[in-house]
Amino acid sequence: MPDIVVMFFVLGVVAGVVRSDLSIPKAAYDILSLLLMLTIGLKGGMALHGSLSISLLVELAGVTLLGVIIPLIIFPVVHYLVRLSIADSASLAAHYGSVSAGTFAVALAYTEAHSLITGGQVTLYLVLLELPAIMLGLLLYRRFSRQKASDTTSEPIKTSGLWHETLTNRGVILLVGGVLIGWLYGPDAGESVTGLYTKAFHGILALFLLEMGLVAAETLRSLRWGHSRLIIFALTAPIVLSCFGLGMAYWLGLPAGSAVILASLTASASYIAAPVAIRAAIPDANIGLAMLASLGLTFPFNVLIGIPLYHQLWAWLVG
Repeated sequence: MPDIVVMFFVLGVVAGVVRSDLSIPKAAYDILSLLLMLTIGLKGGMALHGSLSISLLVELAGVTLLGVIIPLIIFPVVHYLVRLSIADSASLAAHYGSVSAGTFAVALAYTEAHSLITGGQVTLYLVLLELPAIMLGLLLYRRFSRQKASDTTSEPIKTSGLWHETLTNRGVILLVGGVLIGWLYGPDAGESVTGLYTKAFHGILALFLLEMGLVAAETLRSLRWGHSRLIIFALTAPIVLSCFGLGMAYWLGLPAGSAVILASLTASASYIAAPVAIRAAIPDANIGLAMLASLGLTFPFNVLIGIPLYHQLWAWLVG
């Protein structure tokens, strides 16, 4: 049987497919996403309490390297094999180089349910993988769009303030802030407050996944036969990209839970932070196409099949 929180995602998909009137109000969804980000940050910070070391810095540097490598691989693949435009190729490079907080939450719940050892620093993986990918996607677009058109006819890309927007979006603020609070107070000193969030984590995640199931079903309605190359990419990319995460985890000597989470993150694609940044900076990009791939196909694959698969691949890798 899959984890019970995954069944809430399935329920949402079924409700969306049969066109039920089930819906979660936007205000409630915003609260759920805020609570989820803050809780993830607090859990990671409390696990980091009193455990900072040089080896941790090496680990985080290795994870950041993945955030640079993956977009550089995705861009030529989607441009030459999926045959997307420069703008859409840069957009997908940013989306797939970045990560899904929802996938992270499901992977974290999976490792807890299977009693896998997980380091508190895994929360930092979210930020370290997200930021470089978005910036690289924009740089790739600027470089190759200028090669395709002369500077006199190409529209300049508005990147002013992008770093500020990326670094100060609510997800990053809540994750980093939660990590700092959890790290400062630890699991005991702040238990009177943090306990309210950590004990409700699975319940919050279940309702969040219910909404994600509804959204995924709605996104899938826009699938067309002309999207066949994109469909193949969105369903095969997670398996290939997870190998990068597993390889880095093996090289760094991570425990099983951290390895599964890192593989799940490298296999995921952003559907929150990246669309906001790309929509503002690359107006020629078709955000609907990126959302179709990341939220409509890759996210359900990871939640239903991918995470247990990456666990099995890790078990095979370590013998």
